[in-house]
Amino acid sequence: MKLNIKFITGFFILGLLLFIPDLSEAKNPLGKKWAHSQQVSMDNINHEEFNALLKKYVDPNGYVKYKMLKANRNDEQSLRNYLVHLSRANPRLKSSKNAKLAFWINAYNAVTLEGILQVYPTTSIRNHTAKVFGYNIWKQLPLIVGNKQYNLEQIEHEILRKMNDPRIHFAIVCASIGCPRLLNEAYTAENVDQQLTKNAKDFFSRQSNFRIDSRSKTVYTSSILDWFGTDFGQNDSAVLKAIYPYLTSDAKAALKNPGYRLSYLDYNWKLNDQSSLRK
Repeated sequence: MKLNIKFITGFFILGLLLFIPDLSEAKNPLGKKWAHSQQVSMDNINHEEFNALLKKYVDPNGYVKYKMLKANRNDEQSLRNYLVHLSRANPRLKSSKNAKLAFWINAYNAVTLEGILQVYPTTSIRNHTAKVFGYNIWKQLPLIVGNKQYNLEQIEHEILRKMNDPRIHFAIVCASIGCPRLLNEAYTAENVDQQLTKNAKDFFSRQSNFRIDSRSKTVYTSSILDWFGTDFGQNDSAVLKAIYPYLTSDAKAALKNPGYRLSYLDYNWKLNDQSSLRK
């Protein structure tokens, strides 16, 4: 029996169309393009608008009132206005290291917050991070900064991690309970060092992120330290030394005895939604 070449070719093309990712899934870039004459140094970016939103909609434990924010059109627009303001920054203009650090942490958290609002209600950011086909919030929701687009993965891996301050892992928040808490204030150049230390200490004070079993000489900690282990050290001992300054006094006392090993806790990808706490 002879095979119909046209039929086979058509079937093959149809198969490709069915399985090629739908590029239309990508969202429109956040922010906007500014004329070069209107762009400014990161030293001149004001984070007060984001600060007001965080104070209003984020509780002390980092849970977000997504439902309330989604229902308030003015505040939802205020978040978008802040993202437009971030777009004015030109990374090529001279600015302080602390201003850059605060800028990119706030940018990461604000884009994530906007990304969740665009798909809310939802139960997890992982519902919107397709690995092969479809929309991936970490790759397909870029922010325009200095007329260049930066997605969340680029902000984290190509910018913040290269600033060589592992405390950023306790500041950028992927909208999940397993993440560090979302600080209910914006990071600023003046306060970013203290804010990073503050949130790192908070992170390791929580049993869900860090606990010690003295009998088995095991430290159970967040998978964040596994995924980004090289940012903290090359082995268990180096990692424990790196995080030691941020531990509670009881944890520090226990770790004075050598020989502890690290074991990593399961990550909780459930949305850090305050309304879910009442269910």
